[in-house]
Amino acid sequence: MRTLLVTGGAGFIGGNFVHYILDQTEARVINLDRLTYAGNLDTLADLGGNPRHVFVQGDIADAELVGRLLRDYEVEAVVNFAAESHVDRSIDAPGAFIQTNVVGTFNLLDRARAHWAELGDAARAGFRFLHVSTDEVYGSLGPTGLFSETTPYAPNSPYSASKAASDHLVRAWFHTYGLPVLTTNCSNNYGPYQFPEKLIPLMILKAQRGEPLPVYGDGGNIRDWLYVMDHCKAIRRVLEAGRPGEVYNVGGNSERTNLEVVDTLGALLDECLPDSPHRPHIQLKRFVTDRPGHDRRYAIDAGKLKRELGWEPEETFESGLRRTVTWYLENPDWCRRVTDGSYLGERLGAGGVPRGI
Repeated sequence: MRTLLVTGGAGFIGGNFVHYILDQTEARVINLDRLTYAGNLDTLADLGGNPRHVFVQGDIADAELVGRLLRDYEVEAVVNFAAESHVDRSIDAPGAFIQTNVVGTFNLLDRARAHWAELGDAARAGFRFLHVSTDEVYGSLGPTGLFSETTPYAPNSPYSASKAASDHLVRAWFHTYGLPVLTTNCSNNYGPYQFPEKLIPLMILKAQRGEPLPVYGDGGNIRDWLYVMDHCKAIRRVLEAGRPGEVYNVGGNSERTNLEVVDTLGALLDECLPDSPHRPHIQLKRFVTDRPGHDRRYAIDAGKLKRELGWEPEETFESGLRRTVTWYLENPDWCRRVTDGSYLGERLGAGGVPRGI
């Protein structure tokens, strides 16, 4: 039975991946998460008692802990989701992003290399370190073109800069030490269990309460939207068949402006909540001052992943968004508990006085 160390497995993408892997394979998952504001044990509640899921609360920057987990559970692959990931938070408090995304990734690589070096020949050959990254490391596109795996890095926010640094560390550990690494750079994810400071869940929850729906700038910023379960399937495929040292871009083939996303959500909520006193929900839309350094457009070319490994997204933006809205409407208790005390839907990333290091 293959044993995976999944970091950040109580978060959004990591939590969905843990559920997917346990449901679709016989793998055992050692789930390491620090349980910051975006990590939530409610996401893992239905896994209680599953003998193939071991949850450990801890920090990826804790060298002793990471080394012990790798050794004691005889880990055969590391999948690193653990990251500070919200651009607005990185503007207000960049220090936390450097600590987790750069220092934490270094520690994982360092401990993984030590563990890998002690394995037998067959286990060494099968070991993998998969690092989950973002399209934001590439900067901002013009009105045409797509990011590919060879696009030069040009990060524009503290978040994307910290992820770019971690990507470079992963590359260096392959070329310097031979550690069999894989990197995936994905477009904007959406779906169940996403912390509601991100655009789609934030708009869903605010619309239900009849609160203003803030749209940055003119709403024309474009993202390529990827349903989270399609992303999980891509990661599994890369883990199984990707070539060590390679980078694979993962995109949803679903470019939309932020304004289009909000308008589509409004129409879906009108349909799903016919008795809402706030219909039509789009009347709640408000344009607000743009955030500093807001990249205008991202779009992913996932052709390499399709050509080499046979993956392509199964959900359209419309089908994925409908699944997402339905999930949030059917899980109000999760939404309430995940926001208690740490995030109340307030504006982040306005470029004020930093709160972090």
